[in-house]
Amino acid sequence: MKFASSSAETEPTSQTTISDDSKTGRGMSTMPRVVKRKLQKLRPIVEYNKRGKGIGQAHSEMQSYIGVLARSRVPLVDKKWSQIPKDIKEQIWEAVDMAFVVGQGGKNSVLSSAAKKWKDFKSTLTRHYILPYTNDKEKLSQPPETYKFIEKAQWDAFVASRLSKDFESVHSQHAQIREKLEYNHRLSRKGYAGLEDQLEETMPGVEIDRSTLWKRARQDKHGNIPIQRWQRKQN
Repeated sequence: MKFASSSAETEPTSQTTISDDSKTGRGMSTMPRVVKRKLQKLRPIVEYNKRGKGIGQAHSEMQSYIGVLARSRVPLVDKKWSQIPKDIKEQIWEAVDMAFVVGQGGKNSVLSSAAKKWKDFKSTLTRHYILPYTNDKEKLSQPPETYKFIEKAQWDAFVASRLSKDFESVHSQHAQIREKLEYNHRLSRKGYAGLEDQLEETMPGVEIDRSTLWKRARQDKHGNIPIQRWQRKQN
């Protein structure tokens, strides 16, 4: 990774080498390596491919950091992102801007990513920690161990909203839509930008178009595109 410091752009040294052993889980990670670099006034420079999509280690780390901020700083409420106070969004942007040289997209791209990660976090809580325990009030009485930072009052209100009749109806509709989505991609956090970057390295001189990306994103380890569940039901 390349870094920007208060004096000049520099390459990472042995003192700033990044390791993954600081993570203790998606919910509990505070990414101390990011804090350490802030104290050293080093900001990784986020790189982008020719399509303007973020790539590389700095981009992956930035996305992880945005996820931590979205989970820990945004209240767990049954609201839309547009209803979240502007000062909270500003805090997220400032924290990311202090830790990384964001580059293309800037504030808008960071907050857009935070919005998605906050929504995904609420979805994860709903699917894994609430709906499976609708008949176990004791299990729902406290926030999950993995996410101890969630305030009890917020958790109780969120659980109540997820067990309401209105949410049950909406959730059922969305589940049916997701089941009929054709060919979900199999990409990890690297996304399409990372896949494109990888293909350009392994296929030099070949233009990587959208159809190639679409196919490669959905292939399994044997190069096949699996049949979807809804298709199997029809056969």
